[in-house]
Amino acid sequence: MLDTKSVLEALRPVQDPELQKSLVDLNMIRNVVIDNTKVSFTLVLTTPACPLKELIVEDCQKAVKQLPGVEEVEVNLDAEIPQQKSILPDRRGIDGVKNIVAVSSGKGGVGKSTVAVNVAVALALAGSKVGLLDADIYGPNIPTMLGLANAEVKVQENTGNQILEPAFNYGVKMVSMGFLIDPDQPVVWRGPMLNGIIRQFLYQVNWGELDYLIVDMPPGTGDAQLTMAQAVPMAGAVIVTTPQTVSLIDARRGLKMFEQLRVNVLGIVENMSYFIPPDLPDRTYDLFGSGGGEKTSSELNVPLIGCVPLEIPVREGGDSGIPIVVSQPESPSAKALTAIASQIAAKVSVAALA
Repeated sequence: MLDTKSVLEALRPVQDPELQKSLVDLNMIRNVVIDNTKVSFTLVLTTPACPLKELIVEDCQKAVKQLPGVEEVEVNLDAEIPQQKSILPDRRGIDGVKNIVAVSSGKGGVGKSTVAVNVAVALALAGSKVGLLDADIYGPNIPTMLGLANAEVKVQENTGNQILEPAFNYGVKMVSMGFLIDPDQPVVWRGPMLNGIIRQFLYQVNWGELDYLIVDMPPGTGDAQLTMAQAVPMAGAVIVTTPQTVSLIDARRGLKMFEQLRVNVLGIVENMSYFIPPDLPDRTYDLFGSGGGEKTSSELNVPLIGCVPLEIPVREGGDSGIPIVVSQPESPSAKALTAIASQIAAKVSVAALA
């Protein structure tokens, strides 16, 4: 007899590829409806950016079609993003923010901010609620890269505290030191002042409900990294590097720093992996070497979650304020960055449900 119970039993062997657990046991199959020979149900993913959702849907359809009398299977997609559980009790979360992910690098100039911006926008395009915190206080470039260089942010009084309203573009809420200083004004601060402004950006901003808060860190292993790791429960950190040896050396230091601070390292992103000339799109050139990210990830037992090619439109998008995942979503670099965003979301969900 075809009923809800038989449908769930048919789906029980189907597993979430990342979690390695049954979809039924994870309560990811809901709202089963049987209409003669048609079966429909809702598949509730752990992130709308799930990189394997097509595979999961296909496996579900195959499993249910094996039941006698079933001719059509309709799978409706939904998502419930889990909230990260803090393993350190002294970390104070942000109300409404489920997962905080740091995008960091050992050295400057590797495209860390480019990765952070495009990952944030890609997650928003996939249907997530996303914020972006520019923690690079000395070099706040995110407003320009997100098309918000001329944005005006408001400060509101709330029970004696000043609450900053974030700017918004491409589905992403964003705060930056760039909104609080003149364009040519240098920030000449010692560590305690840096610590104070980052904490304000964490706790005195009207973030609202966010699935992911992406934090663009300054390069290195200094005060900003310590403040973030010691203030909030972080879902993880992503290390951005280039294939160049000097970049990889610093990336290893940055990675080890997060491990010492008990922050889960989600993986390594190799940026500028190879150059694609615009007049010869079928050719690639290893300007900064090759295979460095893969070798480092293997040696340190950390996943390599993506390689981003070097293309001129990526730089143009950063300068014009139109991220490459928006301006040219079918380009190799945009596809790579979108896939990296999906991998980050998947690994955050795995960590939250572990």
